[in-house]
Amino acid sequence: MKKLIECVPNFSEGRDMAVIKQITDEIEKIEGVKLLDVDPGAATNRTVVTFVGTPDEVIEAAFQAVKKAGQLIDMRQHHGAHPRFGATDVCPLVPVANITMEETVEYARRLAKRIGEELGISVYCYESAAFDPKRRNLAYCRAGEYEGLKEKLATAEGKPDFGPAEFNAFSGATAVGARDFLVAINYNLNTTSTRRANAIAFDVREKGRPAREGGKVTGKPLKDENGKPVMIPGTLKGTKAIGWFIEEYGIAQVSMNITNISQTPVHVAYEEVFAKAAARGVRVTGAEIVGLIPKKTLIDAGKFYLAKQQRSAGISEAEIIKIAVKSMGLDDLKPFNPEEKIIEYLLEADNKAKKLVDLTCTGFADETASESPAPGGGSISAYMGALAAALGTMVANLSSHKAGWDERWEEFSVWAEKGQAMKDALLHLVDEDTNAFNKIMDAFGLPKKTDEEKAARSAAIQEATKYATEVPFRTMQEAFKTFDIVQAMAETGNPNSVTDAGVGALCARSAVMGAHLNVQINASSLKDEAFKADILGKAAEIEKQALAREAEILKIVASKIG
Repeated sequence: MKKLIECVPNFSEGRDMAVIKQITDEIEKIEGVKLLDVDPGAATNRTVVTFVGTPDEVIEAAFQAVKKAGQLIDMRQHHGAHPRFGATDVCPLVPVANITMEETVEYARRLAKRIGEELGISVYCYESAAFDPKRRNLAYCRAGEYEGLKEKLATAEGKPDFGPAEFNAFSGATAVGARDFLVAINYNLNTTSTRRANAIAFDVREKGRPAREGGKVTGKPLKDENGKPVMIPGTLKGTKAIGWFIEEYGIAQVSMNITNISQTPVHVAYEEVFAKAAARGVRVTGAEIVGLIPKKTLIDAGKFYLAKQQRSAGISEAEIIKIAVKSMGLDDLKPFNPEEKIIEYLLEADNKAKKLVDLTCTGFADETASESPAPGGGSISAYMGALAAALGTMVANLSSHKAGWDERWEEFSVWAEKGQAMKDALLHLVDEDTNAFNKIMDAFGLPKKTDEEKAARSAAIQEATKYATEVPFRTMQEAFKTFDIVQAMAETGNPNSVTDAGVGALCARSAVMGAHLNVQINASSLKDEAFKADILGKAAEIEKQALAREAEILKIVASKIG
């Protein structure tokens, strides 16, 4: 699965859009990166840019943007309301999908090192990327701002993590960090009272509320020995919140920023705000996601609410997201369109090529029946494997919801989730098999006039053929896995659906055997004899085991029918 990170650089220019356009143009030049938002502020003289993509491409885009900002923004002339110490003031990286914070930290430090060494800009690593615990705090890194930077760089404590310990008067310094994804979410209340909304916000936000004498709202605020207010912490870590009235909707809201969605997932925050509001006689009618959100956030929420209902989570991604949207009322004030709100979907929309699996059943059959050689037996084999997984998953879901089996819902939900993963892997291979065939055709189309061209063409054909052998072998491996769910459902699933499990076994067997034929025919053209012998031996063994598993499952099905 594709790894995605977000980058949110803040540039010290918010008034000259021609300058900002030159910087964002550098980002948009990089393939594999999508510019999501450009938010300039005249008073702050600062622009917040948001883009997302695969890690290496995001790092390249960030570097080019920092480089361009360093050429265009003269910090000697900069004035604005926001704290700052460089042309690119901060450049945080945020894990979005299929990547850990630890990996994101490594990318952040790699970017910081490159900025320091190649651009001669002093770089401080902050938040999760910090080498020094004190530098986790951005305010500590930026203390003294641009005006105090020259003096700070001359001290041991102010030495940057990367780049020169010398004052760059034109570009200043940059803070590069790694932080969690920030989710902005507003909770809709059935009241117009800002005071009550604020009370709920103070109940939940990490900072909490000021302690008062006698514990009364009207009591005098308590202070510690240093004269600072004594705070009563709220219940949700990694959150900031206030209450306000929204004239457009005619309601009060609790407006919240969740700065650590790993610590406080969106659905946990929603449930807590709901509970605290109810305790004050107020009802949360829904919520509003401001900006974009990672897909995993809604998948986790959907699975949470399905588990509360004791229902299987082994359903499609779209259905899980719908459960999340309805459970938290994300469509309370206006329609919630996942295609416009989920980061991964926005990227997919930009890069969406025609896929076989997106065709209708009729369209797929017609495409297969056409004079084109692809899709062929390899893609059909992968699709039969996907149907085997789908049938096993269907039996698991039916069993999970069977009357009288309520205590077993989780057992079958686990199987259904495994089945969904198997199905998705095999659906991917439907198109991958056709792509592999097309690679061979492309290789045969290479020029062959000179000896060098002939050698290059021959090598490309062999490489493409090797890949075209590996893809159906992967189909064999993935299809063989589906016997596990099919057999489990034949043995322990809803007896009324045992024949569905049986058909699943037939599909799995056919998928393995069909893919094996493709392995054999493609391997026959390979010159690498060691590779050929190895993959053919493994493939033959998988087919042998598949036939045995099919016979075993059909025997179980026959006994249940009898």
